[in-house]
Amino acid sequence: MKCDVCDAKPASVFLTQIVKGEMQKINLCEDCAKEKGVTDPTGFQLADMLLGFGQGSKVESQPKEKACPACGMTQSTFRKTGRLGCAACYNVFGDGLDGLLKAMHKGTRHIGKVPAHLSRRLAEATHLAELRSALDAAVSTEAFEEAARLKNQIAALEHPASQIP
Repeated sequence: MKCDVCDAKPASVFLTQIVKGEMQKINLCEDCAKEKGVTDPTGFQLADMLLGFGQGSKVESQPKEKACPACGMTQSTFRKTGRLGCAACYNVFGDGLDGLLKAMHKGTRHIGKVPAHLSRRLAEATHLAELRSALDAAVSTEAFEEAARLKNQIAALEHPASQIP
């Protein structure tokens, strides 16, 4: 493939740019690439102007990327690593995190894990708290028979050894 500028030497630099949904390609030899400054960040725009693709229009610069003010983590770095840099990153990048977390996990709220040997105790404590709440409600509505039954259940859970089989 020959150079699109000098049409003499073989092309060794291949540039591709998509502008307004259309792909534009230019093939340059090493000498023409150096001469036209293609290694310079503005080289793509210059290459387009050389061939008339851009017709003198400027390439839009990308908007400044979000960065965490506390640690300096950028959005692109977060996407590459999959990890946030500090606690402040959750506020900075929070808008896009909900969807990402929902896709990765079962929910967006971490409730923790309970070791197997403690899960029974936790279930009992939760049940005991529910019974006490129900007892308070029964006393406040003057349902004394229900309150007595709930009190016996609470006593049975708090002191299981004192129960008669």
